Amino acid sequence: MTLEHRVRERLSAESGAELTGFERLPGGHSGLTYRAVTTDGTYVVKAVPEGREAIGRHDMLRQARIMRALAPTEVPVPRIVVEDDSEPAWFAMEFVSGESLEPVLDDPAVAPEIAAARMRRAAEVLPRLHAVALGTVPGIEAALTPADELARWARTLGAVPPELVTGGDRLLELLGNRIPEPLAPTLVHGDYRLGNIIAAGTEPVALIDWEIWSAGDPRVELGWFLVFADGTNFPEVGRTVPGLPSAAELVDHYRTGGPALPELTWFDALGRLKMAAIMGHNLRRHREGRHHDPDQEKLPATIDRLIETGTALLAG
Repeated sequence: MTLEHRVRERLSAESGAELTGFERLPGGHSGLTYRAVTTDGTYVVKAVPEGREAIGRHDMLRQARIMRALAPTEVPVPRIVVEDDSEPAWFAMEFVSGESLEPVLDDPAVAPEIAAARMRRAAEVLPRLHAVALGTVPGIEAALTPADELARWARTLGAVPPELVTGGDRLLELLGNRIPEPLAPTLVHGDYRLGNIIAAGTEPVALIDWEIWSAGDPRVELGWFLVFADGTNFPEVGRTVPGLPSAAELVDHYRTGGPALPELTWFDALGRLKMAAIMGHNLRRHREGRHHDPDQEKLPATIDRLIETGTALLAG
């Protein structure tokens, strides 16, 4: 039975809704994403790719589980409608109207004043996620420390040919020389940025793409978010958006008068290493012919900038 037929049957059984349209949406490297139009409204369906095991990023029901757990909290997430654990597993969630665009990277370009407002609001919403009691989250694994995070990304960087990430070994060394002590672990999204937040105007209405949620140090998430606050981090592949809030301002919006967050510079540098490693990995796959995409040839300048600025943050 095709996925479309399975979705049709379950939605009909659950709500009596008749499926009138079913189309695949672009993207979806970790899972397949579809728009399901019914007589009762529109839903988004995420499914495990055919032939893939439902583990890690491909575990669709793990994503549904965290969104169900967050439904009664102040973290904005789509409402889960149906889950189906027969292989390949899938779930359906409500379709949330709005835009999910990374101002410094995505097209179409976002007006600077809207981009700035969205970034400030995202910084204010993030503490809601980090305030969720871990005991209320089913199936959560042991928290990763900053040392764990660094080891993980050292492995990713190590899988990239050194000539594609020039200076990465030096940045890795500097990070390893001063690993911060962990803070109390929190729930983390893993890829918190405007590209994964649906906004209605300037208001965040849904945090999406929960492939890599976990427990961890909240500063790791904040450091990653800050990488996208400055378009100069992405030469040739991004744009500079005038008027975006500075990293310091975003941290202030996140803290809202709370205690200082120690050693944030280290986490800012770690975020840059992570992005450089990801881009180096993507460039390697392209050049090896595993995922042909000529746009990947624009990445070297950004990789260099991320490594250079990350190194400067720690070497200074």
